[in-house]
Amino acid sequence: MDAAIVVGAGIGGVAAAGALRRAGWRVRVLESAPELGEVGAGLVVTVNGQRAAEELGAAERIRRSGYDVRAAGTRRWDGKWLLKAPDGGDTGMIGIHRQRLHQALVEAQDADLVTGARVTAVEPGAVGGERARVTWESADGTHSARADLVVGADGIRSTTRNALFSTRLRYSGFSCWRAATPDTTVDDRFAMTWGPRAEFGALRISADDVYWYGYVAMPSGRPIGDEVRAVREYFAAWAPDVRALTETTDEVIRHDVWVLERPLPRYTIGRTVLIGDAAHPMLPTLGQGANSALEDAVTLGLVIPAGGELAAGLREYESQRYRRTQRIVSRSAWMGRTGAEVGPRGQWLRNAMLRITPPRAALRNGTRIFDWTPPGSFGTQAVDRG
Repeated sequence: MDAAIVVGAGIGGVAAAGALRRAGWRVRVLESAPELGEVGAGLVVTVNGQRAAEELGAAERIRRSGYDVRAAGTRRWDGKWLLKAPDGGDTGMIGIHRQRLHQALVEAQDADLVTGARVTAVEPGAVGGERARVTWESADGTHSARADLVVGADGIRSTTRNALFSTRLRYSGFSCWRAATPDTTVDDRFAMTWGPRAEFGALRISADDVYWYGYVAMPSGRPIGDEVRAVREYFAAWAPDVRALTETTDEVIRHDVWVLERPLPRYTIGRTVLIGDAAHPMLPTLGQGANSALEDAVTLGLVIPAGGELAAGLREYESQRYRRTQRIVSRSAWMGRTGAEVGPRGQWLRNAMLRITPPRAALRNGTRIFDWTPPGSFGTQAVDRG
């Protein structure tokens, strides 16, 4: 059986492990953290992510662990609607805590998961020649193993990517507050709220909990002693429902948002392939980071089955994933230009465009990015074992 090593056990990593197992690979997953888990608060699984989850046998688990939500439209910072989605519209989205999504994917695969394994080197190998090699450090020393395929799913600061390409990260100009808080007032509608150099959104992730984010322009590495107080002060003049969520939240996390200085020229070298944030980190403005990683993982398993022609499979992966993901990266960046990049005039122009766009047309255009279908099927292996 062909052997694969997946570097990273986040959402993309465990999804890749599940897809490769279904494609007949023997898989080992190396995770640097001492325990499996996922850092963060919530996210939305859009139609494309759900289609990928179906192939991974995790769709029913995700539905049980999340909450059905629908797009409501876009508002101004004071609550006035810029564009309101038609009532009764169903955009097929599921709000879910990141940890519950991660657990659903872990339960749907049976790869060899190794924690406390910090990868220090990746040698990509050569298709038709030398196998790839991965070296890692753990509590009992240094280890090294060869593999027919290596998947870099190790995130924005990917060791795997750095072994293949000379790349630099660039600060996006924005930092993001996030929280999951008990709440019973927010309904099943998800609306984006735009303000000066900021965006706020909230969606239900269970019957009792709501996930919210505040995406704000600020300098990189800005020290904030009391994050809860800071977020309450920042959104103090926003719409009442925005203020209510921040004021009832007792704990928040914040991270600066980074992207690549320039796009990678490709996602594969030798026997090594990159997926998710390791390949195409994007701004969170379209909510497609996790969903595109799920797409990557499923595509990988479908186009590179164990025992198949590796060179042809890697070419097909590039063909399937490069143009689509770079288009999402570009569109996410355009959506993010509310403040730091284009200033108040750019925000005014975008708001004006929304006001003159028919709601149904805007909804169709907004959901077009979700129009993705897996390039094949794992067949009976993909039946959810729920």
